[in-house]
Parts: sequence; structure tokens; C-alpha cells
Amino acid sequence: MPRQFLLLFACYALLAFVPVADRPAYRLFTAAGKPADYDQMLAELAQADVVFFGEQHNDALGHWLELQVLKDLTKLKKPGQLVLGLEMFERDVQPLVAQYAAGTLPDTAFERQARPWPNYATDYKPLLQFAREQHINIVGTNTPRPYARQVARGSLTALNQLPAAEKALLAPLPLQVNTEWPGYKKMAAMFGTDASTHGSGAQPIIQAQALKDATMAHFIRNSVASGQTLLHINGSYHSDNHDGIVGYLRQNAPALRVRTLSVVSQESLKQLAKDNQKLADFVVVIPEDMAKTY
Repeated sequence: MPRQFLLLFACYALLAFVPVADRPAYRLFTAAGKPADYDQMLAELAQADVVFFGEQHNDALGHWLELQVLKDLTKLKKPGQLVLGLEMFERDVQPLVAQYAAGTLPDTAFERQARPWPNYATDYKPLLQFAREQHINIVGTNTPRPYARQVARGSLTALNQLPAAEKALLAPLPLQVNTEWPGYKKMAAMFGTDASTHGSGAQPIIQAQALKDATMAHFIRNSVASGQTLLHINGSYHSDNHDGIVGYLRQNAPALRVRTLSVVSQESLKQLAKDNQKLADFVVVIPEDMAKTY
């Protein structure tokens, strides 16, 4: 075999053994886009009164990371100092959530009666099971769906005539909606309208979103005591840009120390895209082709 072919063959053989660069499953950044250290972030979260983990609901890696944050915060907090809150359970099923957390309601009965989301078994059940094992209080914070639907089909005035027992499941009424918050303006843009335009197609939808945000903020505030940290799991659109739930919480409890995380997808994990900066105190970047749970 000619010498040049031998050399070429040797080069290809060497290339076959060149190590591939690391492919991390996710990267963590600060709001400003600087790389963040997980342990340092965790220490900061442990000092907060409320931590918002803004997820993508169908992101398998994000759900795994939520469980790791819950487990690691448990190691840093004393017994009774950690509370788990979830958007995924509504206020009218809170008695069932409390029974489950106390170990007095079996999984089968809980799943039959508490209206869990379709992806509960894969994405949220591990959180609840760990919290139950560790005697961590669990709080469902969301607006019951029928009331949000009423508002989405009309306006917040549809709630004015509710009996007191039903109003107790919601944020205190009347509710003020700040249509200048980025999240609500983004919703309006999806409808091609101004968020503040009365009678627009977006207005009732934004009011329904605000009802959910304010209700979650209300019950978060009522569920965290001095010295505790409440880890709240919600869709990132409810806490991105420090508005939504965070905005209502800061209006009514400005002294609370709040930290936020947001999960975003990017093609490249090397740096935080400009559009994803300042979404939260910490931004978790996952690959766009990461597995989805549904």
C-alpha cells in the first residue's frame, strides 16, 4: 500500500478516538447571563422566604431538577422549615392535599379525587411522595378552574355575586390587574391587541390569568411562616420577569425575600440568549431537543 494512503488511514484512525466535548444536560446562569454555581444558588435559595421554580410543564429534565432542589433544600433547612407549594392543585382540593401530606389518604384515593394533571404520575408525584416521606407541608395554591373559566368568558365582575365560602377560595376581591406587566402584555400581543383595551379579546383572558396569579400569591403568603422557605412549582409564565405571582406577592408582602428560577430551551447551551436574560434570578437552560413528558 502506498505510504500516503497509510498516513491517511492513520489520520482517520486517530480522529476516531478524539474525545467529544462534554454535553451537559443543562446549564445554570444568573439573570445577567453569567454562569452560576448550583451549590451557591442553593445556599441563596435556602435564605429566601419564597422560591419560585418556573417550569416548562412538559420538560422531563426540569421536573428532575425540581426534585433535586427540593431534596437539597431539605438538607439545608431544619424540620418544619420547608413547605412545598404547587400551581397544579387548586384550593378546593387543599383538604385532600393536606391529608395526603399527612399520610392519611392513600395514593389511589388522592389521584381519584384531587384532579391531578395528566402528567402527574411522571412529573409531580415524585415531589409529593418525597414531601410526604419528609413530613413537608404541601399546599395547593391555584384558583379552582370553574372560576377562572367564568372570568375568561366574561370578566372579573362575574365573581362579584359569589357566596363568601366560594370567595374564600380566591384572592381577595376586587382584584386590580396591572396590564403593564410584561407577561400580560405578551398575552395581549398574542391576540394582536393592547392589554389595557377594554372589551378586547385579550382582556378577559388576562383577567383570568391575573386571578390565578393573585390567588396563588395570596395562599403562598398565608402558607409561609417566619423562618420557613416555601418552594413553589409553577409554569414559568406565572413568575417570569418577577411579575404575575411574584408581582402580587410583592404588592401585599413586600418584606418577603423572594428568589426565582426559570427554565428555558435553547439550541446552544454555551451562553444565555439575550431574550432569556433577566427572566429570573437564575435561568436554567436546557437543550431544545430534550425529551418531553407529553
